[in-house]
Amino acid sequence: TASGAFLSTNYGTSWSEVNNGMVNSNVSALAISGTNIFAGTYNGGVHLSANNGTSWASINNGLSVPWILSLAVSGTNLFAGTDGGGIFLSPNNGTSWVEVNNGLTFTSVNSFAVSGTNIFAGTMGGGVFLSANNGTSWTEVNTGLTNTTVRSLAASGTNIFAGTYGGGMFLSTNNGASWTAVNAGLPANTYVLSIAVSGTNIYAGTFGGVFLSTNNGTSWIAVNNGLTNPHIWSMAVYGTKIFAGTEAGVFISANNGTSWTAANNGLSNAKISSLAVSEENIFAGTSGGGVWKRSISDITGIKEYLAKPSLLSVYPNPATDILTVNLYGNFNVDLTLNIYSVTGVLVKTEMLIQNQQQINVSELRKGSYLLEVKSKDWTEYKKLIIQ
Repeated sequence: TASGAFLSTNYGTSWSEVNNGMVNSNVSALAISGTNIFAGTYNGGVHLSANNGTSWASINNGLSVPWILSLAVSGTNLFAGTDGGGIFLSPNNGTSWVEVNNGLTFTSVNSFAVSGTNIFAGTMGGGVFLSANNGTSWTEVNTGLTNTTVRSLAASGTNIFAGTYGGGMFLSTNNGASWTAVNAGLPANTYVLSIAVSGTNIYAGTFGGVFLSTNNGTSWIAVNNGLTNPHIWSMAVYGTKIFAGTEAGVFISANNGTSWTAANNGLSNAKISSLAVSEENIFAGTSGGGVWKRSISDITGIKEYLAKPSLLSVYPNPATDILTVNLYGNFNVDLTLNIYSVTGVLVKTEMLIQNQQQINVSELRKGSYLLEVKSKDWTEYKKLIIQ
């Protein structure tokens, strides 16, 4: 069986290997910071690619524990959660690492979530720990958390979701000060392996498929049509597209999980342990098969919309503070403008009430975004750069 990294340029129809320098193919975690892609491996430490996966280099100076379970980017800092060695921090894209375990009493770190300046770490048996000072110190925040094996974490605005191993989903609305079980509609004793946030939709990847909540976890419904494998180890979002990594490869949904399509032709290793989205590509880390890649420009739907005659223009693009939106045509219906980060988080929404309207984007960080304008039966997308 081949191992390593693979590239697709046609929406998963076929894949080609891009694995130069990848010395360990058990990829347990992925993270993206600008043009850098980081792959955390089990027993091989962390690898870095600065050229979209064409080549990789080990970056383990100071990283004394090679068993990487999780990665997270917070500003210019990169965090690595290990199996038994706690948390390591790199402030320089992996050039060097330092152990940051002050206050961390459980040292197997399965997951991270970043919410503003707060960093949450989910541990194996120790629940959730919070750092508000870039990992200098950690505080246990487990009040109400009745299952302390936290497999997955995600931030949705001021809400933090914690997926546990056998105890379902928990929600904190106060930075982890207290937690409430939010399991209505989930099977009993659910193993929540992964969580994804797309606008107001929360997706839970479990051993029983994908579940969707549209009300911050108050209730969940199964959304598994076309999903032939129920073990959802990883999830990712790009705009309105949802990606699920399973033991049978990657599945994609363009309709909020109502239906799923497999994109697996040529995959030599099907267990997808991690997923990450950059500005141009989607990366999938596998168990024993390294990292796989395909172009974001081939996502079904977005490519089709961009090929149609445009009814929308935005300028300046790149923008700094004020963005002007022009609509061509007579729109007598409500129109909504949404701006998504490259990781699929809805960062801004506005109602459009006239054909030319100015939108303040000064609060958005520098980087690439996906702008969506939609009505009940019409949608158009634009790529947006904020400088």
